[in-house]
Amino acid sequence: MVVAAVATGCANGGGGYRAGSLATGSDPRYGTSASFAVAPRVGKVIEPESAHTGPLAAGYYEQEYFASGTAMAFRGVSEPLDGRWVVQPTTSATYATRILVRRPSDPKRFNGTVVVEWMNVSSGESSPDWDYLNPALSDAGFAYVAVSAQALGVQGGRSILGSGPSRGLVQQEPSRYGSLHHPGDAYALDMFAQIGRGLRLGQNRFVLGGLQPSRIVAVGESQSAFYLTTFADALQPLTRAYDGIFIHSRGGAGAAIDGAPITSGAAPAGQRIRPDLDVPVFMFETETDLVELGYASARQPDSRLIRTWEVAGTSHADTWIVGNYARALGCPRPINDGPQHPVVQAAFMAFADWVTRGTEPPSPPPLQLASTSPPTLAVDGNGNARGGVRTPAVDVPIATLSGAPVPGTKALCLLFGSTTSFAPSKLQQLYHDRSNYLTLYGRDLDRAVKAGYILDADRSGLLQRAAQVPFPS
Repeated sequence: MVVAAVATGCANGGGGYRAGSLATGSDPRYGTSASFAVAPRVGKVIEPESAHTGPLAAGYYEQEYFASGTAMAFRGVSEPLDGRWVVQPTTSATYATRILVRRPSDPKRFNGTVVVEWMNVSSGESSPDWDYLNPALSDAGFAYVAVSAQALGVQGGRSILGSGPSRGLVQQEPSRYGSLHHPGDAYALDMFAQIGRGLRLGQNRFVLGGLQPSRIVAVGESQSAFYLTTFADALQPLTRAYDGIFIHSRGGAGAAIDGAPITSGAAPAGQRIRPDLDVPVFMFETETDLVELGYASARQPDSRLIRTWEVAGTSHADTWIVGNYARALGCPRPINDGPQHPVVQAAFMAFADWVTRGTEPPSPPPLQLASTSPPTLAVDGNGNARGGVRTPAVDVPIATLSGAPVPGTKALCLLFGSTTSFAPSKLQQLYHDRSNYLTLYGRDLDRAVKAGYILDADRSGLLQRAAQVPFPS
């Protein structure tokens, strides 16, 4: 492992946040960084599982590297629900894992920010935030690093959503990945910190093709968001590894500090993000996350460096993330086809602007609850949620978009919500004809764009999709 030499910047003497600088000032005991090496030129690269296969955006290049070092595991001395955790190291272990770097080939296109994703292992290894956040990431010139942070992705094992064993990199392509080894998820938090810090070092600039990063931010969705919740409370204050943390679809608890599976119940519900961090933390929550995954117990008010968007009409996973595989899931009803993809792109771009310039994102109202015990969403006359981030999908609806599981559905479908399309007669009752519908849709879309909840770049595509809605002749 290499001791980091990091530029000064982000933290000032009073512990405040200064936009556009690299995080620094970590506890020197935890200021180590990963070492990097080019992956062997044998075997094939195992890409993250995705429904969005195909070439990278024009002008983007991918390269695989191995990251290694000695990571620490931790125990919780104190784990209060307000997030002000105190942890201590217990044991150390060596590791060697992989990262995938996707970056602009032309340095002039690089916007200075590296997005580091904690890859998801809930069902194999995937990079859902790469899928959800594009094409915005590529259009804006971000560099991106996908990290095989958890043991299942490297060594294999039983995933929480899989019906059988999941093969890790070592098993899938031993000629290429046989030298990798992961000591267990108790070490994953420090591994992720070391990789983030390692990307800052001038001696490792080859990993980014010579690009000079100004900011490095962490992202993670679903199980990875649980880990980033704990990372923010336990490791970020010690390591100062990232300049911002984007937590996408967490539940009411984080991950256990000792690496116990998130299904073990080892982490208590109601865990909030500690209020004394000096970098921005953005939480993006769907209806499913709020109710079924228990985020309602962990709600906290927006503040100068904490922001939450709860988005009406969304589910934890949806048609965007599974693409043409939606029918193959075998869910009893069509799965959620809500606005998560365009809204999460807008959310991330607002987060990136926050990190870069200090411009705070919009602070929308939360989703409304009809009851708090158990948490139940309040809905309108069309069955769509009230409150939260509003888009034409719920304000000028053509369907009931729900994040709730269909009763009696199988486990795999519990996170996909549902879409119940309106009958032609109801469309006619609501809008009379297509022309009126498109007028109302366009007005509400303009409102959402102006409010910052949808990117202007997505406006044309959403209007085209609305124009395809069938109306009675």
